[in-house]
Amino acid sequence: MRKVVLSTRAAKRLEELFEYLELEWSAKTKMEFVKKLDESIEQIQSFPNSCPQSTLEEGLHMLVVSKQTSIFYRFDKEYIKIVTVFDNRMNPNKLKGEIK
Repeated sequence: MRKVVLSTRAAKRLEELFEYLELEWSAKTKMEFVKKLDESIEQIQSFPNSCPQSTLEEGLHMLVVSKQTSIFYRFDKEYIKIVTVFDNRMNPNKLKGEIK
């Protein structure tokens, strides 16, 4: 099974998202999101090609974790690298600067 690694940007985004969910919503909401995220990561570990490729860049895949949040990742034989965690409510043009 491929090892999942987070880019610095993805780790920072997740940290900010967890903090926001707990402060603005509840610890329960945060834990529900973490469960969805874990299930999503398990899916791409088992079936990395199951998610569509992004039109932004070849080899970049997108997985919708929740209505508000998607992850963008790349993979090879050994690793799945989560490049960024994206708020789906943001301007999609902003994503272009985050995937490099």
